[in-house]
Amino acid sequence: MQTKRRTVRRELLAMLDVLKVGDALPPERRLAEDLGVSRPTVRAAIDQLVTDGLLDRRQGSGTYVTEPRIAVPLTMTSFTEDMIRRGMRPGGRVLSFRTGPAGAKIGRRLSVSPAEEVFTIRRLRLADDAPMAIETLFMSKQLLPELRRKDLEGRSLYALLRRRDVHIATAAETIEPTVTTPEEAEKLGVPVHAPAFLFERLSRTEEGRVVEFVRSVYRGDRYRLELELRPAPH
Repeated sequence: MQTKRRTVRRELLAMLDVLKVGDALPPERRLAEDLGVSRPTVRAAIDQLVTDGLLDRRQGSGTYVTEPRIAVPLTMTSFTEDMIRRGMRPGGRVLSFRTGPAGAKIGRRLSVSPAEEVFTIRRLRLADDAPMAIETLFMSKQLLPELRRKDLEGRSLYALLRRRDVHIATAAETIEPTVTTPEEAEKLGVPVHAPAFLFERLSRTEEGRVVEFVRSVYRGDRYRLELELRPAPH
């Protein structure tokens, strides 16, 4: 059975090389006949490709080719740097850009006074012009006092910080599953309450100064997480 499933998977992957994103896969019955296997075997292979993010099964409609998921390693690279490394064209659109007092909650996150001026910047992150994530960034204005909205259009904040000799050395990040709100769904081009990842990152310099607090909502249908695990020292 496993051998048949692997064979069907190879045949389906070869088919995906020919089909375009949005194309429908032939019905299971026809695939089973063409490949000379049972429908349950075909269904199991398709289920695995759906899990891998290569196919999208729509109830009452069919199974369609999707955009491949981007593997996201849990490292301290910026979105821009990560997309370039993957051979994709990074981009972004600033949804909102404002400054104002940090307030108690963000002040605690950034380890600054509630009265200190901070940037609150919301960006739509793009890869090859496709929306990937919505990022909300909080950062003390003292770090980049001359920062303007246009400076971030399609550019890396980390690169701007490095020019000011501000280097991120460590970061603490949490990740949890979530679903998109109506506003997030509209911006990301996904259904309301679509699966998503919520990332929260607090970054610091070598000296321990907080650089940024970032809250990002990533599309669940385009991302998978990658972790490199090592045995714990004895």
